[in-house]
Formats: sequence, C-alpha cells, structure tokens
Amino acid sequence: MVAATETRSKDIQLTGPYDSMREYVAALEATGKMLRIKEMDQDRYEATGFAYRLIDKYGFRGAPAFLVERMKIDGKWIEGPIMANIYGPWETEAMGYGVQNVTDDSREMYRAAVNHLMGLADRHGNWTPVKPVMSDDPNPPCKEVIITGSDIDVLQYPWIKCNPADGGRYINAAAVVFEHPDLGRNVGTYRSHVKTATRIMMNPEVGQHGHSFLMHAKARGEKIMQAAVVLGADPITWAMSCSKISPLGSDEYDMVGVFKGKPLELVKCETNDVLVPANAEMIIEGEIPLDDTEPEGPHAEMYGYLGQHRPGNFYMDIKAITHRVDPLYFNNHTGVLRGFHTAAMDAWANLAYKKSIRTLVACHGLGEAPGVYVVSIDKRFAGDGLAAGQQVSASNIMAKVTIVVDKDVDVLDTGQVLHAVGSRWQPDPATLIIPHARSTFLEPSTTKPRVTSKIIIDATKQLPDEGGPAKYPAVSRELLIEACPDVFGLVDGKWDDFMGSYEKK
Repeated sequence: MVAATETRSKDIQLTGPYDSMREYVAALEATGKMLRIKEMDQDRYEATGFAYRLIDKYGFRGAPAFLVERMKIDGKWIEGPIMANIYGPWETEAMGYGVQNVTDDSREMYRAAVNHLMGLADRHGNWTPVKPVMSDDPNPPCKEVIITGSDIDVLQYPWIKCNPADGGRYINAAAVVFEHPDLGRNVGTYRSHVKTATRIMMNPEVGQHGHSFLMHAKARGEKIMQAAVVLGADPITWAMSCSKISPLGSDEYDMVGVFKGKPLELVKCETNDVLVPANAEMIIEGEIPLDDTEPEGPHAEMYGYLGQHRPGNFYMDIKAITHRVDPLYFNNHTGVLRGFHTAAMDAWANLAYKKSIRTLVACHGLGEAPGVYVVSIDKRFAGDGLAAGQQVSASNIMAKVTIVVDKDVDVLDTGQVLHAVGSRWQPDPATLIIPHARSTFLEPSTTKPRVTSKIIIDATKQLPDEGGPAKYPAVSRELLIEACPDVFGLVDGKWDDFMGSYEKK
C-alpha cells in the first residue's frame, strides 16, 4: 500500500477538487468513509455479496466505500488494493467538487455540490470550457512503470468477475479516450471484457459517442483506431467520462477544467498520440481493429439486470501498460453501487431545463431507480405540470417515468416525492402516457431495441381547472411551522442532548 492512502499524514486534503484519485481516497479514509478489509475470496463472490449487503443495510446513498487489500481471483491471491463504492456516499459529492465545510448531512451536501457547480455557469446558464494543458513533469505519475512488448500481461492485475453470469473478468471503471481529426476527442466509459494477456474487448453501444468515433473512422477507410484506457482518474475526470454533459464534437477534458477550476494536466501515451491524465493510476494503450470483431459479454449492467451477450464486438490489442508504483484499483460493481459522482449531471440538467421550463425549481434523476426522473416546479396555471413533464420526457432518454411535484417537495428526498404521488396525484386526468419514445440501450423491459413507452405523472396539487378540489386541506408540517416558527431550530440546537449516544453506536 502506498503512503497516499494512509490517514496519519497531516497534509491530507479533506475537500477537493482533487488532482488524483489517491488524494480523494486518502480523504475518504481520513474522514471515516472507507472500510478496510484484509482479503476477500471473489471466486466465491464475497465482494459482490458484500456490496449488495451494504446497500441492504445502509441504503444506496449511505453505504460506505470499502477497500480490499488482496483478493482471490481465478484461484490466485492478487494484491490490490481493490476499492468499491468510493463514489457512493452522497456527502462525497461535496468533497469531490470542492465544497467547503463538508458535513455528514448527505442530502444537503449533495444539494451544495449541485448548487456549487451551477454557480460556475455564466448568467446565460453556460459553462466556459477550460482547455487542458500538457504536463511539464518529466516523470508523470501514470508512467512510473512502463510495460511493453512481451512483458505485457493485463491478466496479472485484479480485475474481477463481478457476477456468476458475466462473460468473464471485466475492467468496468475506466475512461476510454479516442481522438480523431474530424470529431476531436471523446472520453467515455465502456465496459471492457478481459480476454487474453494482450487483448481486451470494447463495448461502445450504438448511439454512444465512442461508437460514432469508431464508425466515422471506419467510413473514412481507416483500419484501426488508436485508444487509451484510463484507470484511476481523479473524481471529476471520471465523472465527466460517465456523464452525458459534453455533446459529440466537444471535449470532456474541457469540462474537467471547468469543475476543477484549472486545466487538466495531460501526457502523451508511449505508443500513440492519445493524450491522457498525468495523475491517473494506470493507462492501457492499444489499437482497435475496425474490420474485425470477437464475442463479448454478457455483463451485469446499471439497471441491475444482466446485459446482452455480443456475438461480434470491438476489441483492443494492447501495445503498452503504464502505471504508478503500487497502483490503486477501482471496481464499479455496476448495477449495485453508485459508480461516479452525479452532481455535475444534475447541475447541467437544472441549467438546461431552466431555459425551457419557466417554472422549474429543481430536477433530479434517482440513482437507485434508473429511469425515474423528478422535477419540481413553481406551479401557476393549469397544465404547468404535464407541460414540464413533456419537456423533460422528450429530451431525456433516461426519463421513462417523469414525476412532477410542487416546489415544496424536495426532489432529493424520495420519501417526499412518493408522498406527493400518494397524496396529490390523481391518475385521471393527471397522467400522460407516451406510447413510443427513444430509450437507452440498457433498458431491460423493452421488446424493441432503444424504443420504450413513457409516463408523465403530474403529482402537483391539481387546480380546479384540472379537476382538482377547490381547496386542499392544510399540510400538517406547514401548520406546525406557522404556529411555532422556531421549532426546528429549537430541536436542532438540542439534538445531541436528545440523541445521547444513539448516533455513536
């Protein structure tokens, strides 16, 4: 284990933005958000079972990160550390993006992260790109060890088979970088099935930017695509790889600079001209043949269902592996745990929808329920709820269920959202079903590829013109605040006395 993850150092940066993943991991340990486990037997799927059990006991937003020092894989004990759920606890969003005075109030810290990122936009709701720069470090961290030729063996590293039905061991938490003279650069996340010592698969789906890059190069008559697989990037670079903020033709590295508050430092690969983050844990360099494929998958995906087996998929032949001394490894446990910080995606959506939905207050996609999207509005007129829902449903490919609520409902509190659905929604007439709409390729319930039906639930208080009551009963909490405006301040001030030792158990 390298010194960067030890918590004894007085130099640990407790809030970001971080220049490396290991700085962030050190902060997780220093703040008690990381479990350290000596060993796990993944041949018996201990790590996977443990990940599920953490969610069972602590919830999707509250389960701690964990680090396994060594793991049994295919009958061999392989040294790690292998980490999981490092982006899981909601309060780590604030840490990752540099919010000051981070507390354990996870919902408020997530809200603070979203607001912080929205505050970086100009008055038109746009972010100004910050271009990356070349590192002037002659010995960048990601090149402390350089492996080429016959020494290449990607099987020696602790990639795991997460689920018994998976097609094999997977690299499932890496940023894949493509560069092309016509389209620019793409940094995206695509599952990579580990096939041999020198070959990994590549699965950019139709519609993803990576697939567009490969198809464009093939149409130009090119035979290979140079690529780099970046493992263990800093939290913001990783989040940009996983997000849909940057449109085709733009550069995810530019957005990293926006949220870091300074340019991302890059270095050139050893065997091609692709540029990669200097502070990454590992880089796998290679080339992707454009006229050949191999079987790939299946692999359990983000919805928690087994993804498809691909009879013919792209693969990458590895030309070099560079990494830090004693690199850190991150496994996503896709479909079980939170895989990346999502505040930037929510900030982007809030800024974008505010331009088209005049009544918008906030919006949020439920990470624990992919396909469900919540929008709160300051409702003024009949029809505002369904109108807002249609705007979101039409533009958000993930929004299969769009729930619109009033401004007094916190979109980050699933309990409040469901309470609004249960108490304010009348299925008729406050519902709109869209029979045919675009769908994500991962949607497990559709019978037609990338086609789904959608539903909009208007869970705002229905006005009389919408068939609602002339007057709604008073809300009990609002009556309490009206009669006793200082009640919550009083309780909060005595919280420690009231709770005693309960929260320390």
